[in-house]
Amino acid sequence: MQQTIKAPVSFSGQGLHSGAPATLTIRPAKAGYGIWFRRSDMSEEEGMIPARWNAVERTALCTRLINATGATVSTVEHVMAALAGCGISNALVEIDGPEVPILDGSAAPFVRGILWRGLMAQSAPLRAIEVLRPVEVQNGPAIARLLPADQLEISFHINFPDAAIGVQNRELVVKNGAFVRELSDSRTFCRQSDVEAMQANGLALGGTLDNAVVVDGDAILSPSGLRHTDEPVRHKMLDALGDLALAGAPILGRYEGIRAGHALTNTLLRALFADRRNYRIRSCTPEVAARLPGVGVSPAEIPAVA
Repeated sequence: MQQTIKAPVSFSGQGLHSGAPATLTIRPAKAGYGIWFRRSDMSEEEGMIPARWNAVERTALCTRLINATGATVSTVEHVMAALAGCGISNALVEIDGPEVPILDGSAAPFVRGILWRGLMAQSAPLRAIEVLRPVEVQNGPAIARLLPADQLEISFHINFPDAAIGVQNRELVVKNGAFVRELSDSRTFCRQSDVEAMQANGLALGGTLDNAVVVDGDAILSPSGLRHTDEPVRHKMLDALGDLALAGAPILGRYEGIRAGHALTNTLLRALFADRRNYRIRSCTPEVAARLPGVGVSPAEIPAVA
């Protein structure tokens, strides 16, 4: 069945790129509502923004949504990953500014808040998007593809010149709380040279060594070090789940990312939905639902470090 959160939960912090303070509140929503953002600093007519793939405004460093009136909300990928990883089908996400707070740079604070409030089953069947044919998009060396599978699988490959990151590969079957246990606490990361370039262009103004893993060659500049030896590739998988959640329903398929980012994953969703032969919408039997990301999760599974 579909699920929503039992009671509202709020988070406050600053935006990673804007540096602007923001408070975000996840509220319960009725069955069939889906996920919507509402800019509480605007009128309801102007500020409602759908969390959907076709509302994405292309940005390289984060995922930004835009509605028909031009209202935007940026850096939605971590909260979207938390909602998907906890099995939330319906929610209203209120925010009083243009960017989701970065918190500790991972999805764990959102996961913790959602799970401690609790989940509520709703009297409506859950539907999933089943991938029927391979779909692939490419931009230079970056590739993203979706392949048929009977559960959500994420595979990722990254390759950075900094020895502190280097080449990393990981794959995960995202079911039975695996996202919460394996990926949710992995933080955003960047190279020191990229930080300087971003800040020169008015970005990463809210980034700190506490909410991002910053590397310089073979050195980890963040005092807390790494939460996992392969934290960067785990975070890329976290981002991919958040971006895939903009499909509007859980995906049954295998996602493979090779040096992929937000824009390419959105391009992949656009390619998937461009041809009706690529997918089908199916109702989830209990057997199918047991293979989805948010089944069987509990607060005890949140990594203790987060």
